[in-house]
Amino acid sequence: MPTTLVVLAHPDRRSFNAAWADATVQASKDAGHKVLWSDLYVLGFDPVEAPYHYADWPEDVQFDPLKAQERSAARGVLPKDVQDEVAKIRQADRIIFHFPIWWFSPPAILKGWFERVLVHGALHRVDARFDAGLCTDKTALFCVTTGAKEAECGFDGKEGDLALLLWPAAYTLRYLGFSVLEPVTVNGVHGYHSGQGADDLQGRLRSVLADQAAVIAGFDARPRLAFNADRDFDENGRLRVDRPSYTPFIRHHKG
Repeated sequence: MPTTLVVLAHPDRRSFNAAWADATVQASKDAGHKVLWSDLYVLGFDPVEAPYHYADWPEDVQFDPLKAQERSAARGVLPKDVQDEVAKIRQADRIIFHFPIWWFSPPAILKGWFERVLVHGALHRVDARFDAGLCTDKTALFCVTTGAKEAECGFDGKEGDLALLLWPAAYTLRYLGFSVLEPVTVNGVHGYHSGQGADDLQGRLRSVLADQAAVIAGFDARPRLAFNADRDFDENGRLRVDRPSYTPFIRHHKG
């Protein structure tokens, strides 16, 4: 049975995001998984990577996050909060992230979790990334809410293509070698509904929670995001003309 790490990035335990994460935990346990849990706000996780996390960093040397992480990882003296999260990632076969989209991206605390926890020297190295990553045995899933309507989050939507908004986070995990599944999204989740609109929203959210067991049961069959393989790039790191482009972020033409 897999080990599943659930990461929640929402500041209120009364939120739908939290209830959805709880549903993931329960469904995973019911399926016999070992479940690990990181509620980033409850943990009081500090998302700011900075010299004060590294007591052994020389005061007279300009701070370099990658070198600080690599140095501390090699010495076994990573900050305790980071060390705990790295241990969870190493144990996990699956990581399921629950978060809202705020200002066209995941919350800052999750971005900071990436910056501090995906430690250079522990979870990736210069010679161990992408196809040769240290996490090629792991799979990630984003369970995401938006305040905008579904149509507004499409490729031609006013709020921007949600798939592209999520791509930097997905590619962060791809850098470490993760497989990343197509996200599960719930749109129109905000506190400004009233009357029948509020009732309709609550009905939709109850259905999502009830369906989460099916999401967990169908995890391995869920479509994976397509990323270019290392061999698709030339010696300068540019996409070869005869290789496919899977995203506007990596394409053959500038325009």
